[in-house]
Amino acid sequence: SYSPPFKTSFVQEKVSMNWTVYLSGEIRSDWRQQRMDGAETHRMPILFTSAATDHEASDAAGDVLGKQQNSFSRDHKSSKVNAIRTRTLLVNLVYRACDFNPPLIRYPNL
Repeated sequence: SYSPPFKTSFVQEKVSMNWTVYLSGEIRSDWRQQRMDGAETHRMPILFTSAATDHEASDAAGDVLGKQQNSFSRDHKSSKVNAIRTRTLLVNLVYRACDFNPPLIRYPNL
């Protein structure tokens, strides 16, 4: 009888993989929520991230650095904080899903 030169028991072990998905695209529709709901329905181990979609929260991102003297300085600090956050999320992602309205590229639903 033939015996393979490697152990086959690893095939029977349950493999668990967690995915990080960055949701990039337009912010006016609920397409992000649809993807998250679909993944939850199918019990998929996915951590979803995206750019700040709450305009007020995005504008206030730099407030942690202290009160700014004018709106330009506040916007500038907030854009820098948002850029650091986005860059960090993109470096650590596994998959990026993009959606635009009207659709330019359509990825399969999760």
